[in-house]
Amino acid sequence: MNKLISELVKYGIQRGLIDAEDKVFVINRLLELFGLNSFEWSDEEVREIHCILSDMTDYAVENGIIEEDTITNRDLFDTKVMGIITPMPSSVRSKFRELYEKSPKLATDFYYRFSQDTNYIRADRIVRDEKWKADTEYGEIDITINLSKPEKDPRDIAKAASQSKSEYPKCLLCKENEGYAGTLSHPARQNHRIIPIKLNEQNYFLQYSPYVYYNEHCIVFNGEHTPMKIDEGAFLKLFDFVKQFPHYFVGSNADLPIVGGSILTHEHFQGGNYTFAMAKAPIETELSFAGYEDVSAGIVKWPMSVIRLSGKDPERICSLGGRILAAWRNYTDEDAFIFATTDGVPHNTITPIARKRGENFELDLVLRNNITTKQYPDGVYHPHPEYHHIKKENIGLIEVMGLAVLPARLKTEMELLKEAMLSGADIEKDERIAKHKAWAEAIKNKYDITEENCDDILKHEIGVVFAAILEQCGVFARTEKGKEQFLKFADSVK
Repeated sequence: MNKLISELVKYGIQRGLIDAEDKVFVINRLLELFGLNSFEWSDEEVREIHCILSDMTDYAVENGIIEEDTITNRDLFDTKVMGIITPMPSSVRSKFRELYEKSPKLATDFYYRFSQDTNYIRADRIVRDEKWKADTEYGEIDITINLSKPEKDPRDIAKAASQSKSEYPKCLLCKENEGYAGTLSHPARQNHRIIPIKLNEQNYFLQYSPYVYYNEHCIVFNGEHTPMKIDEGAFLKLFDFVKQFPHYFVGSNADLPIVGGSILTHEHFQGGNYTFAMAKAPIETELSFAGYEDVSAGIVKWPMSVIRLSGKDPERICSLGGRILAAWRNYTDEDAFIFATTDGVPHNTITPIARKRGENFELDLVLRNNITTKQYPDGVYHPHPEYHHIKKENIGLIEVMGLAVLPARLKTEMELLKEAMLSGADIEKDERIAKHKAWAEAIKNKYDITEENCDDILKHEIGVVFAAILEQCGVFARTEKGKEQFLKFADSVK
């Protein structure tokens, strides 16, 4: 442990997490954690942080400091270790503000690097994700198979179920997570630091997602545990963020189940330094709204139903956006199978995305509807059953913009499917891939499958499926009739 403690302390000094003057103090904190009472400095070469922590965690397991060797217990322990060398929140915020005065980008560059250096963003796990781009008629869309989130150990699940539930923190987004020790059912956050910001004169915080799906994937969350709400005020908050961080886009999941995000109980937005396929998509039909001649508007060439507003005055854009939202909340078109409410339950909402493009501000308004039927109990405007073999989860903000976040099971399934397709084996006889049979047969009829091209073909066809899923989630069909129905709605906006 002398070598490992020396290596970790040296790492902390090199990365600016601890000051050289704090060296002895930090060493003593680590000795206390590992139950040691003597130490001798060892001048070690510094490895990647996950290597150091892995060895430290192995030691903790071998010496009974960690009672049961599970992924969750290991994560709780190595986060506790990192908490010892992570600066206090006030220090991180002070550095962020200092750099922000020079440049917003300098500030976010520092904070993003910091979040990786502290192992809050577990870079070693994120590199496991499989990522590629797929050509579609809507441009190059992004595909990722999410392999970075570790699966829960059944032993941890059983223990967590027997523990009393705590209301602190209320959810994974609450500010009270900063420095929290964690439990078997709630991740440790001793290495977590958040940055306070103001949006529309309200208190919010900036952090990065621990599982970054794209470059500088950040989360902006309300300082209070308050539900998601899409209204004109939300649009103003998005643009307030873009004004403060013009190199980032920011958007919000919708505020209704099925078409909303996974955490509807806490208002939050997601942004980052990345250009998605939807942002690159052109306007295919121009629109005009009386009284808003200073705001350019149009329907975006995208599988989902998107209105893009653009102009130099974000408040004017938000005002028009508010009118479009109000009209959509109450809009019913039975021919298009759009119902504002059924049995008093609201169905219409919007997924908004804001960005700055040159001198102009842009707001993309994605029209959403969460109605269900006997035929589509998961949602009419949701991945349909014929595509559940690829993805059946909700289509949230990230997917809306053109990044498919696909389940980890697909990695193994695609490997097995490739073997079966090349060998001619009966796909239906392997229960792990039987659900892919019809899709695989259709692919084999389209291509001359070989060992060399099979992987690329499967990846391309996954992209084709994802584009089709997005079309299913569009409230207006990508047909001439669907276009007429879309224009009819636009004409209803007053």
